[in-house]
Amino acid sequence: MNANETYCMQFLRDADPDRHVSILYAPEDKRGALASIYAFNAEIARIRDLIHDPLPGEVRLQWWRDLINGTEHGAVSANPVAAALLDTIKTHDLPRQAFDNYCEARIFDLYDDPMPSRNDLEGYCGETASALIQLASLVLDEDAALKHADTAGHAGVAQAISGLLRLLPLHRRRGQIYIPADILTAVGCSPQNLLDGSDGEAIARAVAAMIALATDHLAKFEAGAKELRVSLRPAYLPARLTRIYLKKLKAKGADAANEVADITPLRRQWAMLKASVS
Repeated sequence: MNANETYCMQFLRDADPDRHVSILYAPEDKRGALASIYAFNAEIARIRDLIHDPLPGEVRLQWWRDLINGTEHGAVSANPVAAALLDTIKTHDLPRQAFDNYCEARIFDLYDDPMPSRNDLEGYCGETASALIQLASLVLDEDAALKHADTAGHAGVAQAISGLLRLLPLHRRRGQIYIPADILTAVGCSPQNLLDGSDGEAIARAVAAMIALATDHLAKFEAGAKELRVSLRPAYLPARLTRIYLKKLKAKGADAANEVADITPLRRQWAMLKASVS
């Protein structure tokens, strides 16, 4: 790894431990590229924490979009994640449109508008988590990656929904609602119920509905994963933790809105080790 890629790996250790560990199962000559993609994701994901209103967040996202599309502003060398990402895109001829679509989807994070529908949620997850899996797959084995776009799609949606549920306590404090309005209506949970915690049973039903949606996509991913080449496994390892997270979320029920469902580093390592050889 060069210095920029090493920085990305160190950044991921705390910013995204699941993906950080997964990189260690990739071939050594691919790790730096994967680290740059995942560090880019972590940088974008934390924009909401660095701003006080949406406009500066949109400016930050536009900077990344300009960078990826070749009209960057300022010295890229001053940002090791940006420099590493550009090298990865060039070296592996990654589709710049996928990164632009990713940034477009992430605009949603900057506002407190509720997620309109299940279709909108799946689209958001597809442009973000699923895209990351597909981009990582292209780095690992381009020919094989192109044959498993549907598998990457389902894996990313399942992984992203479980991640959004795990972050539900944080989102409630911010006033953000990622559980789609049509799902909330179907289970009898109003947006206000979700945010103020006034109806625990309704929140539990909303969480259960999201778990069911994630589980459906997870089952489709696991069915498709049987055909994955060994070369692609590292790209899917973070998604392999989804069933563990969903089990923890299911056990928490309504408490998932107040307590982050997490796993120990040892549990993470063991789960990925098993997934890497099966």
